[in-house]
Amino acid sequence: MEQGHTIDLEGLEKRFPDLEKPAVASLTTQLRSGAVTGLVGPDGAGKTTLLRMLAGLLKPSAGTLRVAGLDPIADDRRLHAILGYMPQKFGLYEDLTVMENLTLYADLRGVTGEARRTTFQRLLEFTDLTRFTGRLAGKLSGGMKQKLGLACTLIGEPQVLLLDEPGVGVDPISRRELWRMVHELANDGMLILWSTSYLDEAEQCREVLLLNEGQLLFSGAPQTLTRRMAGRSILLAAPAGSHRALLQQAICLPTVTDGVIQGKYLRLILKPDADHQQVLQDLNISDVTLSEAEPRFEDAFIDLLGGGPNSKSALAAIMPSVSGDSTETVIEAQNLTKKFGDFAATDHVDFQVKRGEIFGLLGPNGAGKSTTFKMMCGLLVPSDGKALVLGMDLKTSSGKARQHLGYMAQKFSLYGNLTVAQNLKFFSGVYGLSGKKQRQKMAEMSAAFNFAPIINQAPDALPLGFKQRLALACALMHEPDILFLDEPTSGVDPLTRREFWLHINGMVDKGVTVMVTTHFMDEAEYCDRIGLVYRGKIIAAGTPDDLKQQVASEQNPNPSMEQAFIELVQRYDREEQ
Repeated sequence: MEQGHTIDLEGLEKRFPDLEKPAVASLTTQLRSGAVTGLVGPDGAGKTTLLRMLAGLLKPSAGTLRVAGLDPIADDRRLHAILGYMPQKFGLYEDLTVMENLTLYADLRGVTGEARRTTFQRLLEFTDLTRFTGRLAGKLSGGMKQKLGLACTLIGEPQVLLLDEPGVGVDPISRRELWRMVHELANDGMLILWSTSYLDEAEQCREVLLLNEGQLLFSGAPQTLTRRMAGRSILLAAPAGSHRALLQQAICLPTVTDGVIQGKYLRLILKPDADHQQVLQDLNISDVTLSEAEPRFEDAFIDLLGGGPNSKSALAAIMPSVSGDSTETVIEAQNLTKKFGDFAATDHVDFQVKRGEIFGLLGPNGAGKSTTFKMMCGLLVPSDGKALVLGMDLKTSSGKARQHLGYMAQKFSLYGNLTVAQNLKFFSGVYGLSGKKQRQKMAEMSAAFNFAPIINQAPDALPLGFKQRLALACALMHEPDILFLDEPTSGVDPLTRREFWLHINGMVDKGVTVMVTTHFMDEAEYCDRIGLVYRGKIIAAGTPDDLKQQVASEQNPNPSMEQAFIELVQRYDREEQ
């Protein structure tokens, strides 16, 4: 492979007629090969627009760009010969096998004969898909689909690789494998641009471009930005059972720019020169220990964008309080099993969720958590065992139980050709609301989520963050006291995730019970208890801190949630061998 390709941008701009601000504004920078460059930013920052211009799929409105010395529009044929582009919705054919997909992309690239045979062998080994060549792409887990997408993109040995959020919906183990592969390619001299809204991924890049609303806010090594936060990240060990309410109080303080839950701790980002002790006084709590936290790239990112949410949840304010006892079991799996033929996707699973608790199901792609989750909310019938909600078996009394349930699907179940208002009306109607009560609930939701400016737009045209807000609003129109969330924030940026969890925490404080699946390990920290699902079984359960303690060692006394997840799965594999 030729060494030393660059991407050169000068005054690059892209405007769309229906937007007053440019999607990409006056961007001047140079990207070099030999390591991964991260393209980082929230929803609507301009990341995908930039990648499409680099791939020659969009014409710039102004400025110039060169990819490996080529103009993507004028030299499109020459560029396509050396460029690999993996869009967010990569074009795998789900009804073709792994091998048939590779063959199709080899045909498109003109890779034939011996070169094709050796390329396939190398890529299958590289992505560890050799055992799955006969499996339909649609039957692969999320992580394996991304690996196959990468393999198809690498056919023809591109010298420049553009990856648009390849880590979305992928569990930590699969993401780690994707990164290992991409680092190997970069070390071989490939120029790689990886767009992401996962900020732990940004820390793996040599350099990052941080975009917001089309503007370049920062360019350079991620550590440079992180170092600016020294002394501004603190951990508060809150009194038991109070951290959700305390977080909502803390983020409203003028000295605090951001706050999240980290197991039993509150992690707060303070304004420069803020007095740590003053924060404790303002929170009016005495029995709390305060310690400095190692700053993260995410802290710097949120700070640069102006901080996280700084008010209480407007959504929680319009939800009624749920009566009931915190010792009451509201969701229960008893010996829950689901078989597809001989394969047990869920294998004799037991757990209980108490009133007003957040219970998280974590696990690698294909581990059985979505199957378990779907049985718990009545979307799949168990082969054996019971899924109980409020003591009712979903098989026999699903209609009655469903009145208590709100469900937000992984792929938001919104109607793309209806407007925001029509979606709210449809879903509230399905849940039995009509007349004045329906109009009142729609008005309340519109105000809580600020839907007024987009009320007549179709969700298909909206950024992911707005779709997510609308999906949550639709799931809550009937004021359920139990909420099922299936990977609710997959692909949305950290600011939108914070807003989402602000609402969830506010509702849980009012007695709502939540069951959630997620691949975001920082999101798992919000859960009161976690069940780690692997090979259809729950292989570890407890609070986030319990799971981290299970893998703590002398070398790593304070493991992250991601390290705990990976070690517990790998430990189970070792013990089962």
